[in-house]
Amino acid sequence: MSVIRTGSGHSIAFRPRALAVGLGCLVVAAVSSVFAIGSGSGDYPMTTQQVIDTLLGSGNPADEFIVNDVRLPRVVTALLVGGALALGGAIFQSVVRNPLGSPDVLGFTQGAATGALVTIVVFGSGSAALAAGAVTGGLATGLLIYALAWRQGVHGYRLVLTGIGITAILTGVNGYLLTRAQITDAARAVLWMTGSLNGRGWDDAVPLLVAMAVLLPVVLFGCARAMRMLEMGDDAAFSLGVPVERIRLTVLASAVLLVSFGAAAAGPVAFVALTAPQVAKRMTRSPGPNLVPSMCTGAALLVLADLAAQRVFEGHQLPVGVVTGVLGGGYLVWLLATERKAGRI
Repeated sequence: MSVIRTGSGHSIAFRPRALAVGLGCLVVAAVSSVFAIGSGSGDYPMTTQQVIDTLLGSGNPADEFIVNDVRLPRVVTALLVGGALALGGAIFQSVVRNPLGSPDVLGFTQGAATGALVTIVVFGSGSAALAAGAVTGGLATGLLIYALAWRQGVHGYRLVLTGIGITAILTGVNGYLLTRAQITDAARAVLWMTGSLNGRGWDDAVPLLVAMAVLLPVVLFGCARAMRMLEMGDDAAFSLGVPVERIRLTVLASAVLLVSFGAAAAGPVAFVALTAPQVAKRMTRSPGPNLVPSMCTGAALLVLADLAAQRVFEGHQLPVGVVTGVLGGGYLVWLLATERKAGRI
């Protein structure tokens, strides 16, 4: 742990390795983003220098249209969604003190999918209403799980078990909604539920950007220190003056909103919220929630996954959720084997 002291008498504590990991992931995300913009889908390849010049405002009109209106919104959406899902996953894993505690497992992404399916199947609404439905569904699921898990406070295993039960119920509900949909609506819903960045524009990225601008200060500056204390146990945190339930409710609400807005922008992209925090934790080798490194890791991971989704099969783009699902599923198997070998499950 290193400390920087400011002239006003304040100090900033940080871990050099965690800072290096976060900066390294940002560099990977930036390089991958430039490469994705230059070699994005379509018949208009661009060199790295062309991309950089265009981003700096020195490109020709054709380059500016391709970069600013077609490819950059997709990349920005990938960065924001990856960061939001990873940060939400890091919060959940910290609160439940379990590496398997992620929105994918606890039912929050399923809740967002249910809200989106209702808007598609029942109301036949457009993309704006779909995003609103996903956020509403995620929030409603979060409130339901929190209410059912409450018993003189909310504790990790009770939250996990409640979330798994709600996930099973919502999976059945979602399946029923798909069977009642028209074939075109069902195809649209399945593509969204897989998780896709195809055709994403600024109208998809801006709501998530606004949500993160509001929620990041709450989590990183208002609750991060208290979260580190909560990982020592409720009694220890309470004895140190932490308002346990208020902090837990605040960070859980923030995580649900981050995941819901992320799902609204690109669908419930699988396993990013589960994988990124654990990858970040293993790279930093630091205790605590590792919020910033997790967010940076998630952003880099999703941009790389989307780049692979565009390039694995020439002439055919995969939904990014297929790539993250394959990678995350393999990681989940490895994590379960590791936890079992360690005697924790």
